[in-house]
Amino acid sequence: IVTSVQPATLPLDRLVGVGPGTVIRLTRLELLTVQDLLFHLPLRYEDRTHLTPINALIGGSNALIQGQVIHVRSGPRRQLIVDIDDGTGVATLMFFHFTVAQRNALDVGLAIRCWGEVRMSIFGTELIHPEYQLRDHPDRLPPLSAQLTPIYPTTDGLPQSRLRSLVSQALGAIVSQRDTTIDRCLRGALSALPDFVDALHTIHQPAADADTASLADGTHSARIRLAFEELLAQQVAVLRNRRQQRAALAPAMQGGDFIADIESVTPFRLTNAQRRVIAELDADLMKTMPMLRLVQGDVGSGKTIVAAHACLRAVRNGFQAALMVPTEVLAEQHLVNFTRWLAPLGVRVAMLLGRRPSAKQRALIRAQLARGELDLIIGTQALIQSPVAFARLGLVVIDEQHRFGVRQRLALKEKGATGFDGVTTTPHQLVLTATPIPRTLAQTAYADLDISIIDELPPGRLPVTTVSLPDSRREEVITRIAAACRDGRQAYWVCPLIDASEKVAAEAAEETVARLRADLPRLRIGLAHGRLRSADRAAELASFAAGEIDLLVATTVIEVGVDVPNASLMVIENAERLGLAQLHQLRGRVGRGSAQSHCVLLYAPPLSHHSRARLALLRETNDGFRIAEKDLELRGAGEVLGTRQTGEVHLRAADLLRDHALLPAVQKLAPELLDDAPLLATLELRWLPRAQDYVSV
Repeated sequence: IVTSVQPATLPLDRLVGVGPGTVIRLTRLELLTVQDLLFHLPLRYEDRTHLTPINALIGGSNALIQGQVIHVRSGPRRQLIVDIDDGTGVATLMFFHFTVAQRNALDVGLAIRCWGEVRMSIFGTELIHPEYQLRDHPDRLPPLSAQLTPIYPTTDGLPQSRLRSLVSQALGAIVSQRDTTIDRCLRGALSALPDFVDALHTIHQPAADADTASLADGTHSARIRLAFEELLAQQVAVLRNRRQQRAALAPAMQGGDFIADIESVTPFRLTNAQRRVIAELDADLMKTMPMLRLVQGDVGSGKTIVAAHACLRAVRNGFQAALMVPTEVLAEQHLVNFTRWLAPLGVRVAMLLGRRPSAKQRALIRAQLARGELDLIIGTQALIQSPVAFARLGLVVIDEQHRFGVRQRLALKEKGATGFDGVTTTPHQLVLTATPIPRTLAQTAYADLDISIIDELPPGRLPVTTVSLPDSRREEVITRIAAACRDGRQAYWVCPLIDASEKVAAEAAEETVARLRADLPRLRIGLAHGRLRSADRAAELASFAAGEIDLLVATTVIEVGVDVPNASLMVIENAERLGLAQLHQLRGRVGRGSAQSHCVLLYAPPLSHHSRARLALLRETNDGFRIAEKDLELRGAGEVLGTRQTGEVHLRAADLLRDHALLPAVQKLAPELLDDAPLLATLELRWLPRAQDYVSV
């Protein structure tokens, strides 16, 4: 390996023995460079530093043994059975999958050292599929390791021994690349931490007496060293992004009594929380510095009307607004609401989807946008396609932001980088999320955004009562639906699948609607799922909203954006298969009127420990922030934020929940480093080597 080359840019095929096949397998683990390999941290460790006599083996434990092959034979069902003797006893190695070459290599008389889990059976002491080494003489077996053996996350065709060899080569590549500047900087923030290279060696090749518990759970000083530096790199990158964006010029939007306008066309008055957040948005929009604000609130708290107010302000100031959403269903619902609220105020609203309206109508809408004849465009990713251009885009609104990748948000913002009156400006950005974000995540993932929280529900709403029932009580639930609909209420029945599947034991929407129509012949039952034609699905949702459908059977397409105050009962099939945040969002489709609402979580027993905990929490609370904290604990930051494929907050050494105590020191140090170009370059190359595409988001 050429050690003068940075590990971040050194491809894995430069390592000894790495060919195209191995590269493919490593790519499945998201390992593209030598540096990725260094940050591929062990899950746990095994102690292979000493031999255990066969007569001292304990069933259920892992052990390293050494002896001589005394017998090799074939067993029933094509097993390979090997007996070894170490002078204290005999152990049997059993292989259920083996190659001809492996069988031929295991000769009687060879010295063998093997590691595996010990099993005591009626046939004696056994090791199933152990790792092993063979030599013609015991003295030729390699010396025992002086270090603990790491066990890594891996994939098919990539054995642990191969991964350990590659990591060892990667460690050798960085020995000469110690960066004392950054090490001194971090030691100033946290004393008694090892330097970067030593920390990696400790993690990948710990001494025999190392504290494996603290290494595995992330509390060892070596793990803290890497976690702190990674969090620092993320924080500095986000703050630098914020500085760059704040340096741009945005169109200033003057004030006006837009709340009075909004309330004149809506049947409700805004809550104090909504008014407070609107005031924060107004203060941002009046500046020539681009607004970068995240508005979060629990389901039903009224984020959409706040966004409508911001759009109205932009339009009244002569600018266009764009609202991008992740699904067609949500776009359709927003079109209905924004048209109802803003069209009477003179705002020209349209929708643009990938295949809707027709090609001719889409071309007309794009032309109207480019000429400034439309004020507000609502759409999916169709808004960021190259044919779409704006005349005077002044405000970008992203709804359900966690479902978008960074490139998508960047592409929409760049649609507004247009010269107005000879001056190039960038649009204000408003980001909405109906999934409350735990404070720990907000401190890191959204440090470049100002955050507003709508922490008040509209008056008169009652908390949704939640129960969980085994699916054996389905008939009781059906009877309950019949009673609710007889009383003039409406209900949802949510299924996670569209078509029946032998692989997934879940009720399909098509089957469920047929069964429910048979069980409830007097009810008007509709169906909505993602494979329906958009027009048909929109018609079903519109009929439900108009009270023409009593029971709507749907997939999770109704998770966001559907607002039917008369719906007071939600049944979620196979609730144990859904995450906390998704269950909370679905439950939020009811409880939007003044009547007491209920949510029934149907599950297929037996429940796992985690599933039981999730359903119990939903029964206990309607607090989205508490649910979000638990979701973070159970699923991790990348899953909660929806960022596994978007390039954001993909932490390798740090864990936001575990390492939250490091955040105050990280946040204190990060602003001090913003002007230290060499240090920033080192941090970015080390931790964010592929982040170039995500700056200025």
